[in-house]
Amino acid sequence: MEIINPFGKKLVSVETDFCGKKLSLEVNRVGFRTTASVIVRYGDTVVLGTAMVSEKPVVQDFFPLSIDYEEKFYAAGKISGSRFIKREGRPSDEAVLIGRLIDRPIRPLFPKGYRQEVQVVSTVLSADPSFRPDMVAMIAASSALMLTGTPFDGPVAGLRVGRVNGEYKAFLTPEERKESDLDLVVAGIESGITMVEAGANEVSEQEIVAGLEWAFKNFQPAIELQKELVKAVQPEKQEYELTLPDETIQAEVAEWADGKLGSKVRAPHPKHTELVNGVRAEFHQAMEEKYGVEYDDKRVEYDEAFTLEAHKDLRRGIITESVRPDGRKLTEIRPLSSEVSLLPRAHGSSLFTRGVTQALNVVTLANLSYAQMVDTMEVNDGERRYMHHYNAPGYTVGEVKRLGSPGRREIGHGYLAERALVPVLPPEEDFPYAIRSVTEIMSQNGSTSMAATCSSCMALMDAGVPLKRPVSGIAMGLMMDNGTPYVLSDIADAEDFAGDMDFKVTGTTEGITALQMDMKVHGLPVEVLEKAIAQSTEGRSHILAHMLSVIPAPRETLSPYAPQIEKLKVNPDKIGTIIGKGGETINKITSETGAEINIADDGLVTISSPDKESIAKALEWVKSLVEEPEVGKIYTGKVVSIKDFGAFVNILPGVDGMLHISNISTERVAKVEDVLKIGQEVKVRIDQIDDKGRIGLNMKNVKQDQ
Repeated sequence: MEIINPFGKKLVSVETDFCGKKLSLEVNRVGFRTTASVIVRYGDTVVLGTAMVSEKPVVQDFFPLSIDYEEKFYAAGKISGSRFIKREGRPSDEAVLIGRLIDRPIRPLFPKGYRQEVQVVSTVLSADPSFRPDMVAMIAASSALMLTGTPFDGPVAGLRVGRVNGEYKAFLTPEERKESDLDLVVAGIESGITMVEAGANEVSEQEIVAGLEWAFKNFQPAIELQKELVKAVQPEKQEYELTLPDETIQAEVAEWADGKLGSKVRAPHPKHTELVNGVRAEFHQAMEEKYGVEYDDKRVEYDEAFTLEAHKDLRRGIITESVRPDGRKLTEIRPLSSEVSLLPRAHGSSLFTRGVTQALNVVTLANLSYAQMVDTMEVNDGERRYMHHYNAPGYTVGEVKRLGSPGRREIGHGYLAERALVPVLPPEEDFPYAIRSVTEIMSQNGSTSMAATCSSCMALMDAGVPLKRPVSGIAMGLMMDNGTPYVLSDIADAEDFAGDMDFKVTGTTEGITALQMDMKVHGLPVEVLEKAIAQSTEGRSHILAHMLSVIPAPRETLSPYAPQIEKLKVNPDKIGTIIGKGGETINKITSETGAEINIADDGLVTISSPDKESIAKALEWVKSLVEEPEVGKIYTGKVVSIKDFGAFVNILPGVDGMLHISNISTERVAKVEDVLKIGQEVKVRIDQIDDKGRIGLNMKNVKQDQ
């Protein structure tokens, strides 16, 4: 049956094979009043992509684009695990991060000066548990934008790539994700890559580059399908005007600024900024003298034109002289200084300073019960044992800003630094602690996320966390000129604003642990990204050498203020014995010893307390509950029942053995009751355990307490 919506439009659907499954895009079934809406289906995953575009441009100095990812618990057949909140509310950190993943490759594809307000929402309506829905959501967002008629230079597509048994693969199952040593997200357009993000288990640079090439090749069918959809729908082109600097004004500014910037304003930050601002003040004064009171109405436009001219001058210096605004060479790192153990009561702390960028990190250790439960739409939520949180108040950039909850940038920077360290953390079995690492940015001038990475690594080492290897990070920049790439190591703010790429790399001496790459140009070939990755290795090594000069290895002992933890691995079948009916046993242990006990599903028991004596008491108690009977070992047991042929003795919690009448004494025993009474404590030796687990006890030649 043909479907026609209330506006008389027929349902339009296109499909293609995409990484082994059918990918379909469908228009005109839902979202009748949106500017554009698309339903994307892949396997059992269904995502609604909607785009709304305002009719009039907004009067402001930035492009008001918002891109959000909405996870609905019903999509996975779940109700939120929160005890009090069942309705979806504030997006989880995971949803915020996916929203950023979708936003970053799309935002640069709108022309500068476009001021129409655009809102894009990808809503997951059905989630196939066999793979993550984020890349389907990216395609949904791009498809909707392609049908709005806006000057969006898409389409965009992306893939989340892993590597299993040496083979690159997209749409990994949860089991395959656990096996994979790489979690690489690559997005782009037909001609190049616009965004990269990765977490990796010390993967080499060459293997990362191979993954980029594989992803770029394999997401092309999704781009072609979106083009096919546009051809079928034929959306009406939107009329718009770009808010751009007046060419006459720009030429006037360029003429005035000629010879006043360049080498005359080159100096380390903040001196460079002061010099540029001095020239800016001279410029405005000259224009005020030229135009009089009429200049007040033009001041903002002239100021924007001056900023653009300053950016052009910065790029000229790098491209023509290979000199950066602060006088550094293209591969030169800003001055470094760091220290550890700043905070006396913290379990670990460090202060990392690179140029004017400064990050203070504080590490706190706790029992594994303090790990964060992750409650998201996806079925396999799990928990986070290592948590990195990033804060950057307004004073860090010299501004007055209201304090509030962390925004998307703070969440994203914290997550990047977290991913950087996860591959080198010791396993729970060796270091049974939950770890919270908090970076308080003290000052900003470029690449605070990499400062957070370096600072957190040193604070973890200061806390005595036995890292597999230390991790360092660096932010790389790029200036493209007629196809020639100029790669910058350790970019500062001015180079970021004027440049074409912001690329962050973290890793150890053995390989890369995390990546984040955003392009401001419309896609880059893999060869350019490969050059940036190669140059980053030298910079990371330089920074790592500095870090190791401050703290060469993790401390051998924990802070005296950190909780002491003992661990014990038990048979998972014994977990119920430790907990007891309704938690009676474990509550009794904690109340009487003062220790805190955490039990994992795999049988790992951790006991923590500031007091070692409390830990020792609780540990012995737990051991007595889970001890397995052993042939030849002597136990103190209690007679629980008497029979004609002998007695049953309880030797361990829930474990009874049979003491035959002939094994009670070296002398003949006529009647069991002549020697034993119910409730009597006796010492017995295990003589045998048969194939059915039945235990034979013996009192002969076992010395009894008098």
